[in-house]
Amino acid sequence: MEIANRWYSLKEICEYLGVSRDTVFKWIDSKNMPAHKMGRQWKFKLDEVDNWIKSGASAD
Repeated sequence: MEIANRWYSLKEICEYLGVSRDTVFKWIDSKNMPAHKMGRQWKFKLDEVDNWIKSGASAD
Protein backbone atom coordinates (compact mmCIF):
# COMPACT_ATOMS: atom_id res chain seq x y z
CA MET A 1 0.00 0.00 0.00
CA GLU A 2 1.36 3.42 -0.99
CA ILE A 3 1.43 5.92 1.84
CA ALA A 4 0.09 9.26 0.67
CA ASN A 5 2.46 12.22 0.90
CA ARG A 6 5.40 10.17 2.15
CA TRP A 7 9.05 11.27 2.13
CA TYR A 8 11.04 10.25 -0.95
CA SER A 9 14.73 9.36 -0.96
CA LEU A 10 17.40 10.95 -3.14
CA LYS A 11 17.45 7.84 -5.35
CA GLU A 12 13.67 7.93 -5.78
CA ILE A 13 13.61 11.66 -6.61
CA CYS A 14 16.38 11.14 -9.21
CA GLU A 15 14.32 8.38 -10.83
CA TYR A 16 11.13 10.47 -10.63
CA LEU A 17 12.77 13.47 -12.32
CA GLY A 18 15.04 11.46 -14.64
CA VAL A 19 18.20 13.26 -13.52
CA SER A 20 21.45 12.34 -11.78
CA ARG A 21 22.35 12.77 -8.11
CA ASP A 22 24.79 15.52 -9.09
CA THR A 23 22.00 17.45 -10.81
CA VAL A 24 19.75 17.22 -7.74
CA PHE A 25 22.58 18.43 -5.47
CA LYS A 26 23.26 21.31 -7.87
CA TRP A 27 19.57 22.26 -7.83
CA ILE A 28 19.47 22.13 -4.01
CA ASP A 29 22.51 24.44 -3.83
CA SER A 30 21.82 26.89 -6.64
CA LYS A 31 18.08 26.79 -7.38
CA ASN A 32 16.58 26.31 -3.89
CA MET A 33 15.07 22.94 -4.71
CA PRO A 34 12.88 21.92 -1.76
CA ALA A 35 14.80 19.26 0.15
CA HIS A 36 15.13 18.30 3.78
CA LYS A 37 18.23 16.85 5.38
CA MET A 38 17.46 14.18 7.96
CA GLY A 39 20.69 13.10 9.55
CA ARG A 40 22.96 12.22 6.64
CA GLN A 41 20.12 11.62 4.19
CA TRP A 42 18.20 13.98 1.93
CA LYS A 43 14.42 13.56 1.78
CA PHE A 44 11.85 15.10 -0.54
CA LYS A 45 8.08 15.62 -0.73
CA LEU A 46 6.76 15.10 -4.26
CA ASP A 47 4.18 17.89 -3.94
CA GLU A 48 6.91 20.37 -2.93
CA VAL A 49 9.16 19.30 -5.82
CA ASP A 50 6.26 19.41 -8.30
CA ASN A 51 5.25 22.91 -7.13
CA TRP A 52 8.89 24.06 -7.38
CA ILE A 53 9.04 22.85 -10.99
CA LYS A 54 5.64 24.35 -11.89
CA SER A 55 6.62 27.71 -10.38
CA GLY A 56 9.47 27.97 -12.89
CA ALA A 57 12.16 28.13 -10.18
CA SER A 58 13.91 25.12 -11.68
CA ALA A 59 14.36 26.95 -14.99
CA ASP A 60 15.95 30.14 -13.60
